[in-house]
Amino acid sequence: MATISRWNQAYVAGSAIALAALLSFGHNQALAADAPTEKVKVLYHVDGKDPEVAKYALALINKHIDAEGGPDKIDVELVVHGPALELFEKDKMDAEMTKRFEQIIEKGAKAEMCQVSMKMFGKTIENLAKGFVATLHPVAVKRIADLQREGYLYIKP
Repeated sequence: MATISRWNQAYVAGSAIALAALLSFGHNQALAADAPTEKVKVLYHVDGKDPEVAKYALALINKHIDAEGGPDKIDVELVVHGPALELFEKDKMDAEMTKRFEQIIEKGAKAEMCQVSMKMFGKTIENLAKGFVATLHPVAVKRIADLQREGYLYIKP
């Protein structure tokens, strides 16, 4: 009879621990649902001279911002360099490209143009679509690496 009693005690104690763990898990889940979530950080990289790829990248950024729930849920950095610079010259952009670029800027995306590329192509920020800034680091690939180190997810359409 003593063996059964010990078994019952162990069973009851184990059940109490399991119940406490379940209640704690549910409570933690409820707290997590109420806690503010950190923004998703995403880096889009465009460096080629194909206008269709650039337009696709801009469309993806626009859809990504919406999919995350809006600009307050996501930080988007668009880093452009190399031959892609010419695609973003304000006097050469077609209406579709201009519209897509303006949409992402309005939604809070940040667009950076490589300082080395601007120098190489003889262009300044003023030659580019409104919304571009010079990359924080003169070399775009260094800027890309820095953003990844900061936790930005890398996407190259």
